[in-house]
Amino acid sequence: MTEMTVLNGVAIEELLTIPMAVEAVEQAYLEKSKGDAALWPMVFHEFDPGHADLDIKSGDLGGLGFYGLKVVSWFGANPGKGLPALYGTSLLFDLATGAPRALLNAGPITDFRTGAAGAIGAKYLARPDAETLLMAGTGALAPYLIAAALYLLPQIKTVYVTNPHHPECSAAACEAITPQVEKLLSGCGGCHAAIAAAPDLEKAVRHSDVILTATPARKPFIKAEWVQPGTHISCVGADMPGKQEVDSALFASAKVFGDDTAQCLSVGECEVPYKAGVFSGHICEIGGVISGAEAGRTDASDITIFDSTGIALQDIATAAALLQAAQETGKGQTVTL
Repeated sequence: MTEMTVLNGVAIEELLTIPMAVEAVEQAYLEKSKGDAALWPMVFHEFDPGHADLDIKSGDLGGLGFYGLKVVSWFGANPGKGLPALYGTSLLFDLATGAPRALLNAGPITDFRTGAAGAIGAKYLARPDAETLLMAGTGALAPYLIAAALYLLPQIKTVYVTNPHHPECSAAACEAITPQVEKLLSGCGGCHAAIAAAPDLEKAVRHSDVILTATPARKPFIKAEWVQPGTHISCVGADMPGKQEVDSALFASAKVFGDDTAQCLSVGECEVPYKAGVFSGHICEIGGVISGAEAGRTDASDITIFDSTGIALQDIATAAALLQAAQETGKGQTVTL
């Protein structure tokens, strides 16, 4: 008989914290850079093109002794039926035996690990004296990205929040996001920065040392001429072909980093400029920078871009941390298979 832990969204939100997510994602990047982890081929299937689809990301983390997968499905008509449009489910298995160890709601895991990923890019690539951050995008990921960035970059004094496609909505979005950020940081030092709406995107870009982007854009809204020398940009919005948030021209001179080279060039922020021939395709993976094997920023004037496409290893490492926390606290449900 095999026992498996089941963690629903409520249990995960009680257990998972910004520091836990950051530690798990960094570990996943390091394991990958050392060759102790592997990403497996992604699966994308459209049940009804433009209306219903799913994708599966999977891989293994040898250092942690787990392999796993995440299935995310999107059914656009669901809200009209009183159901969520998105469902996410993660499974964790013992790498030595194949035994299932955990079934988890992938929704909150994705939020936390995505926020951690964008912030980790800023931690290792932004200037040490960076004080101003721009959050371009006001969706569900924005509070997690801001909170993780403030946790890892305590020198940040000001956060600007903008909705790049509907700037008139920036103030209302900022008002809603701020208490969420404060809640996420309540157990790890609190929110130490001023958070303000920035309806003028160009002005905000020109005055920001760190920029985080998280939108479904297919037309870039960060123009190359706005970005000042020394700026760091973490892009998390592009996760399928054709998506783009940053002007392709910026890739011609910026130092480019990513979570997985193949994924960045096929579905990430790098995809469009690479296929257009603007960008050579040379990417330093962030795990190498964290380990010290690769150089990150080498000059205060460098413009750095981190293409965070989202990899299965982030989910597996975070799920493993949650499983340990659940076992230590007695949370979740244990089922016998």
